[in-house]
Amino acid sequence: MLYFINRTAFRIILFLFFFSVFAANTKAQQQPDPDFDVTVKQPAYTKKKPKVLFDEAHNNFHTTEGRYKPFVQLITNDGYQVTPNKEEFTANTLKGYDILIISNALGASAMSAAEAGNPAFTDEECDAVRDWVKAGGSLLLIADHAPMGGAAEILSKRFGVDMSKVYTLDTANADLKDGGSDGWIIYSRENGLLADHPITQGRNASEKINRVVAFTGQSLKGGEGSTAFLKLADTAGDYDTVTKKEVSAKGRSQGIALKFGKGRVVILGEAAMLTAQLAGNDKRKFGMNRSGNDNRQFALNIMHWLSKLLK
Repeated sequence: MLYFINRTAFRIILFLFFFSVFAANTKAQQQPDPDFDVTVKQPAYTKKKPKVLFDEAHNNFHTTEGRYKPFVQLITNDGYQVTPNKEEFTANTLKGYDILIISNALGASAMSAAEAGNPAFTDEECDAVRDWVKAGGSLLLIADHAPMGGAAEILSKRFGVDMSKVYTLDTANADLKDGGSDGWIIYSRENGLLADHPITQGRNASEKINRVVAFTGQSLKGGEGSTAFLKLADTAGDYDTVTKKEVSAKGRSQGIALKFGKGRVVILGEAAMLTAQLAGNDKRKFGMNRSGNDNRQFALNIMHWLSKLLK
């Protein structure tokens, strides 16, 4: 009990710091890393390029020219054709695209707004996306810690995925070096939290994923037929910064893949793992640009599975 109290006190301090330093001026504090290497020596697609629709119509914290620019540049160099989306989701909006990417949609234009955790999509939009996936489309839905989980859960539930909508932490499996925190969770072959799936195996030995780091997100729970490839340990907890209460995240994950009808879905509970950012006045690296992880190849493998290059 003493350990829990001390740990909780530490987390309260951690998130007070987070909100005061990062949330107060996020645009200035989190920026894409202009020096991150986005080259791809052997692009997966050189002729027929999969068409990707990247959502920017739902108060998205991440956009193609903003914090997700490194990711967009990387997959473009791998042969994907990316188009920003500025419209509501309808059958017509989605028609002709192979993959839809949604990263950190919000229910309001400002993350600090009381309405930010409200549903970012209408029921009609969610139905349109569900039907499009069922007919053969592929969806990458990324929803981070509060308030993003609350904003995106209306869509995740169409695919049987529950979102915790708070913050997920795991001191026992955290990357604590060089300014890390207990929300920077390591998923590796070594600690047994990185599950076998085509996404983590890749097409060959050079694409095999051994270590992925997530940078403070939320937890997920998939339904029957889904695969949790980023499995949370029994030591992980879901922490609510409003109530200051923590519940176990045992049996949950931060990465889920599933086949839905003729289509495919990947849902991630953390967004920074697929981009390369600089944070704070010290320009601390977090994301694909942090040393010692395979997040860069992990991002490519996710796209390869969604575009059905990986079976």
